[in-house]
Amino acid sequence: GGVPPVIDLVLGAAAGCLACVLTNPLEVVKTRLQLQGELQPPGTYPRPYRGVLRALGAVCRADGARGLQKGLAAGLLYQGLMNGVRFYCYSRAEDAGWTRYPGGTVAAGAVAGAVGAVVGSPAYLVKTHLQAQTLAAVAVGHQHNHESISGAFASIYKQHGVAGLWRGVTGAIPRVAVGSAAQLATFASAKDWVCERQWFREGSWAAVLAGGMVSGVAVAVTMTPFDVVSTRLYNQPVEPDGTGKLYRGFLDCVLQIAGKEGPLGLYKGIGAVYLRLGPHTVLSLFFWDELRKM
Repeated sequence: GGVPPVIDLVLGAAAGCLACVLTNPLEVVKTRLQLQGELQPPGTYPRPYRGVLRALGAVCRADGARGLQKGLAAGLLYQGLMNGVRFYCYSRAEDAGWTRYPGGTVAAGAVAGAVGAVVGSPAYLVKTHLQAQTLAAVAVGHQHNHESISGAFASIYKQHGVAGLWRGVTGAIPRVAVGSAAQLATFASAKDWVCERQWFREGSWAAVLAGGMVSGVAVAVTMTPFDVVSTRLYNQPVEPDGTGKLYRGFLDCVLQIAGKEGPLGLYKGIGAVYLRLGPHTVLSLFFWDELRKM
């Protein structure tokens, strides 16, 4: 508290971008793992990406070290838009006193996340396309073959208009709403809990990091199925009229993944999700907390 919402918008965007630079390689790996074996029964498809560490090596071999930062510009744009709006909305809810009511923190986090997801959706769409692109030998999912971030936006707009830039947003809203609610609620609770037991001094960086690590576990468990569905909806090929060739929408995507890949298909890449979300949660909330103090 104590920070004007407009300032929180800037601080939230800055915190998200700082975290994104350090965690983008894991975002690339997560995207590839989630697209691997799309709508195919387990054990019936080649697996160029086996686990997080091997996947990092596979990306480097196929695309070079720079491949680990694929889609970084789009990722920074997304984090700036989504986190700026998310933290701004959450700050407004705090100032209005909504977070003091039972369940208010969770509700405020969910609403803030949903609004941020809508605003940042076009950037996430382009980020997913760019991060999936690679050599044919190790390609997974549909390859959109964009030349650059600006070329991707121009191509999508030219083919499908403004609505095309928001394709897949139905998967992004529940993904970020659930993740944001879990992140903000558990971060605040965990930080207060460790301080009450005097494990860490209140207001110290260690308490912030402890809250962020607990938050990362909660976010990974609750968010991964939504994350897989969101990645699939964003990356699927589309008809000339803009409808998806593989999935009709959020529920259809869930049912197809569970039916053809098994229930565990909804948890593809959970290791990468946590290894990315854990540090990202810690870093973004740590930067946000410290920037607010400053």
